[in-house]
Amino acid sequence: MDKILEGLVSSSHPLPLKRVIVRKVVESAEKWLDGAQCEAMFGLTTRLILEGQDPFQRQVGHQVLEAYARYHRPEFESFFNKTFVLGLLQRGYHSLDRKDVAILDYIHNGLRLIMSCPSVLDLFSALQVEALRIVCERPEPALCARLCDLLGDFVQCVPKGKLAVAFCQQLVRTIGHFQCASGQEKELREYVARVTKVSHLLQNIWKAEPATLLPSLQEVFASISSTDASFEPSVALASLVQHIPLQMITVLIRSLTTDPNVKDASMTQALCRMIDWLSWPLAQHVETWVIALLKGLAAVQKFTILIDVTLLKIELVFNRLWFPLVRPGALAVLSHMLLSFQHSPEAFHLIVPHVVNLVHSFRTDGLPSSTAFLVQLTELIHCMMYHYSGFPDLYEPILEAIKDFPKPSEEKIKLILNQSAWTSQSNSLASCLSKLSGKSETGKTGLINLGNTCYMNSVIQALFMATDFRRHVLSLNLNGCNSLMKKLQHLFAFLAHTQREAYAPRIFFEASRPPWFTPRSQQDCSEYLRFLLDRLHEEERTLKALSSLKPSESMGSDEASLQEVTNKTAPYTEIPYTNDSEKTLIEKMFGGKLQTNIHCLNCRSTSQKEEAFTDLSLAFCPSSSMENLSFQGPSCSPKVQDDFVVQASLVTAGSPEESAFCHPVPPGFGSETVMDEAALDNLPSELPCTENTLVSNEPCKIQINRGVSQKPGGENTPSVTDLLNYFLAPEILNGDNRYYCENCASLQNAEKTMQIMEEPEYLILTLLRFSYDQKCHIRRKILDNVSLPLVLELPVKRTNSSLTSLSESWSVDVDFTDTGENLAKKLKSSGTDEACCPKRVPYLLSSVVVHSGISSESGHYYSYARNITGSDSSFQLCHQSETLALASPQGHLLGGEIPSAVIEQDLENNEMSKEWFLFNDSRVTFTSFQSVQKITSRFPKDTAYVLLYKKQNSTSGFGANNATNGLWVNGDPPLQKELMDAITKDNKLYLQEQELNARTRALQAASASCSFRPNGFDDNDPPGSCGPTGGGGGGGFSTVGRLVF
Repeated sequence: MDKILEGLVSSSHPLPLKRVIVRKVVESAEKWLDGAQCEAMFGLTTRLILEGQDPFQRQVGHQVLEAYARYHRPEFESFFNKTFVLGLLQRGYHSLDRKDVAILDYIHNGLRLIMSCPSVLDLFSALQVEALRIVCERPEPALCARLCDLLGDFVQCVPKGKLAVAFCQQLVRTIGHFQCASGQEKELREYVARVTKVSHLLQNIWKAEPATLLPSLQEVFASISSTDASFEPSVALASLVQHIPLQMITVLIRSLTTDPNVKDASMTQALCRMIDWLSWPLAQHVETWVIALLKGLAAVQKFTILIDVTLLKIELVFNRLWFPLVRPGALAVLSHMLLSFQHSPEAFHLIVPHVVNLVHSFRTDGLPSSTAFLVQLTELIHCMMYHYSGFPDLYEPILEAIKDFPKPSEEKIKLILNQSAWTSQSNSLASCLSKLSGKSETGKTGLINLGNTCYMNSVIQALFMATDFRRHVLSLNLNGCNSLMKKLQHLFAFLAHTQREAYAPRIFFEASRPPWFTPRSQQDCSEYLRFLLDRLHEEERTLKALSSLKPSESMGSDEASLQEVTNKTAPYTEIPYTNDSEKTLIEKMFGGKLQTNIHCLNCRSTSQKEEAFTDLSLAFCPSSSMENLSFQGPSCSPKVQDDFVVQASLVTAGSPEESAFCHPVPPGFGSETVMDEAALDNLPSELPCTENTLVSNEPCKIQINRGVSQKPGGENTPSVTDLLNYFLAPEILNGDNRYYCENCASLQNAEKTMQIMEEPEYLILTLLRFSYDQKCHIRRKILDNVSLPLVLELPVKRTNSSLTSLSESWSVDVDFTDTGENLAKKLKSSGTDEACCPKRVPYLLSSVVVHSGISSESGHYYSYARNITGSDSSFQLCHQSETLALASPQGHLLGGEIPSAVIEQDLENNEMSKEWFLFNDSRVTFTSFQSVQKITSRFPKDTAYVLLYKKQNSTSGFGANNATNGLWVNGDPPLQKELMDAITKDNKLYLQEQELNARTRALQAASASCSFRPNGFDDNDPPGSCGPTGGGGGGGFSTVGRLVF
């Protein structure tokens, strides 16, 4: 019969005929056959199954074998014995390799046919050993899946006891070697299905023999934590995660994170590869285990691993959001990684460039699932932008893209951030140094944040962009001197000429930090600026004094003598010089004169005092007493006082070093109110005054607008002009604030006025945004928006003639409790005296230091700046477009304003078109004046704090230098050889670092990470950040540590 069957399947007869004959052969199986005939038939059918040339032959083999094995079971049991099966598994069958899946299929079918035979027990024990041998040989996914099918149907073949542990471990290793060679969808689906079969087998073994689970998981960790560069474990290991009981998470994670034998490098590799598992389409709970491991590492303070992994994998996790199957898990991991990475914006900023494209893509597909996903994503983005709110150039496109999606409340954002932090706010975190490349397209150099030093970085960049000041600093010959000015020169030189994207100003920071500034805490940039300028000023005076005393000795060679003389030099309030040659550089650049006049209203005597200043502190007009009061007449209104507002951030008496300059604050700032609202309400709308006090021939009017509030971003936003008017406005000293008149020998009501007698080259204006709440005993930030004029005209009185106080033209007894006509009559000018007309000095806005935050205890500083020189001619057209004259306290008229639309149109074609830069620690980007103007309206916590204006048409007092050195007109002066050598050396070092990083990047992914030290000093703090709680104003965080980023 076997000869007939063999001839039939190889003949050329029609297929239907063949099938009829095969049916006859199958029916003949019921007949008796001797052992030799049965063996011959079993051999033929085996050869047809394993070596059949076409599907028909293989089908015939299966049909005939099943029929003859059923009716001739003892003969088939004798044929399908242990020796035969082991031969197939170990040597193959004729030309068929032993690893061919057909052999496993044949054995699988044979086991079904002899299940009831006693000899099957010997086969089971043999197959247990063979199964272990097969998986040790790392079979391909197809063979491994067929083996798992066999073991799944015949659990008796699964290794038992110790063999089971070894089998599971080897099967895990085998999965780790799986790879899918094809990228076609069909092949990918087959690959995933095979891996799923293998993982299900492991799951069944773990359930049957729980002792195998932990060794299997140890093998998984050994595979994914391997640092062998020649082996990359397969992502298919992710299929096992869903079968691990979630109840084991706590125990396993604690065991892993506390095991001293697990090195940081191995843990980093394991965590990175677990994050790669997010791309496995059918795996469940991967995100749960990843997040659990991240939390476990944070619990044992292994922050270096967390930082390295986050920076390395955050973009990959974000990219997984594009794929619907893995999107939920990817979003969960992304949220945890971003919300816990609170010490630096570096991780968030890695994905910021990709957010807009993702949002636009999912908005256009219109699927409900995409919309729900975008709601979750936008909530996450809002949390991160709130935490790191000082980057408007990065966030504006994102805000525009997600404007239609709901924004979480501030309370919810604070709660989310507080619950997600790696550590408590008091702990310190280390971070990787930014992977710095060469200079950006701006050509400017950033300053690395050394740990809470954004207050210094923003000020230094503003001073550096003060072109005339920078050029004079760079031109100084300070060789052999170890002064602070020398260190500033060194810093300016590196900012101008280094090839690095960002420079670390460690030496200058240590030398310039005020002694009372607590390390690692937020400080006031205005206070730092004043201290810095005072130190530079006093240091130069001291050096001049030493040089006059010891002309033969080198200046600055004795640093101890310099410090001693500096400490002993008394701060001056009177002007100590008679001409420009005696001024220090700080006086020439930033120094001005301010005259204070106090006129006794009883005896009419006037006292005068002239002081030097380097900056003016401008307070906000208290809205509770005089809302939007604008005066266009001989005098602004006597100041309305507000006990709630006090000056912030001034060097207090008894500081280690007193200020050498006067830093004026608004007169009477913080004293009593002199005019109540009832009196104000009864004032007439127009109060006449004499024409001889006016600049123009138009009738003089004092206009009072009632009930108009000044809200940020509103139509009546106060401008710097308004604040400066308020600063210079006359003040009535009465009540508890009365003036002691020496002529009267008693306290008398008096009028106090302030006049600018000499303008500085650079006008520094500080907006007093931090007020003291006497009820809560805390400092609050005033978040009011302030309009920043690009062109400012400063009233400066240039006459030595005696000034006539406006109060002399008033009636003798001025009682501000009077109302209506009575008050109007008492304010009427007598017209007997003329007030001096101040000269209007034009200034252009040079830089703006912005404070981002909601309190003085936390936040972030960054600055906008542009290059302006004293010889800029572009002011002329601006001057024709806008007159922003400021009211003089002696009767100068506030210039009439051109409509804002006209002003903006003219300025846009001139000053606005010039390049502005945004300096944000290490990051420097191009920006525009429109961004500066709209910063507070777009980001309410970001408010202008310190302004730098440059006087126009000025030679800065160094005309000779400009004439002799052509580089001073269009560029910086040539550097001293010592500075140039230092920069050249550092640039060479930088190139060597870049080459080394390129060689080692493949072996060390986060090559710039620094070790974590819980109690480290500033120098180990993360650059570009200032600790874990300071981001974006520290909203919702503890302010005990006064941290900023």
